[in-house]
Amino acid sequence: MSHDMSLHQRRREPTPQELRNISWLSVLQPHERARAEAALLVGDALPGDYICRVGRPVTYWFGLVEGLLKICADNDQGQTVTFTGVPPGGWVGEGTAVKREPYRYNIQALRKSVVAGLPIDTFHWLLDHSLTFNRFVLEQLNERLGQFIAARENDRMGNPEVRVARSLAAFFNPVLYPGMAQVLRITQQELAYIVGLSRQRVNEALANLQDQGAIRIEYGGLRVLDLAALRNAQFMAAAQPEGVIAPVLS
Repeated sequence: MSHDMSLHQRRREPTPQELRNISWLSVLQPHERARAEAALLVGDALPGDYICRVGRPVTYWFGLVEGLLKICADNDQGQTVTFTGVPPGGWVGEGTAVKREPYRYNIQALRKSVVAGLPIDTFHWLLDHSLTFNRFVLEQLNERLGQFIAARENDRMGNPEVRVARSLAAFFNPVLYPGMAQVLRITQQELAYIVGLSRQRVNEALANLQDQGAIRIEYGGLRVLDLAALRNAQFMAAAQPEGVIAPVLS
C-alpha cells in the first residue's frame, strides 16, 4: 500500500467480517440491507490520510471499521483544531450527508485504519425508504449535537484532568460508538492530538485519573473503571513531584 495512491483509489468491497462490524445494517429490512451492502465500500487508510477535506463535495457517509480517526479544521490563525476522535464502530458526517453540502471539516486517520463509505445516493435512498434507518440517523444527529456542545464546554476547561476525562468519556457513547467495550486502544500522542493538550499534560492527567481510580493504564491503551466519574466529576489535579512524569501510554 502506498501514499502514491489516494484512499479513493484504494477502495474495495468489504469483507463479511467488516460488514458484521457495521451495526446499523442490522436495523434494515432484508431488501434494504442487500442494497446497502452492495453499495458499501471500504478503504485502507494510512496514518495522515484524509478521508474528506473542508470544501469538498460530499460523496459518502463515512464510518470506521478499524483504527482511529480525528475530525478537525484549521482556525483563522492557521492552527488545527480537533473537534473529536472517532473509534471503531463510529459513523460521522450524517448532517453533511443529509444536506448534501460541502464538508466543513477534515476527517483524518491517526493510524492505519479501515474506513467504510456509503455512497451519498444510497444514503438518501435509505432515508426515503427505511423508517428504521431514519430513526437511526435522527439518534445520531441528536447525540452528535450533545457531543459537540460538550466539546465546546470542554475546550474552556482549565483543568487538564477534566478535559482528558471528558474526552475519554466521549469515546464510550453507546449510540455513536456501539462497538466500544471498557478498553480504549489509543496512544498517549493520539489522545494529545484529540484533546488539544501537549503529550506531557495528557501524561500527567492520565496518571492522576488512574490514581483516582477512574481508569487503569494498560499496554497499548487504557481501561475505564468508572465511566460516570469521567463524565461528571470535577477532578482536582493530583500533586506530582516537579519534573516527574508517570510512564503511561507509548
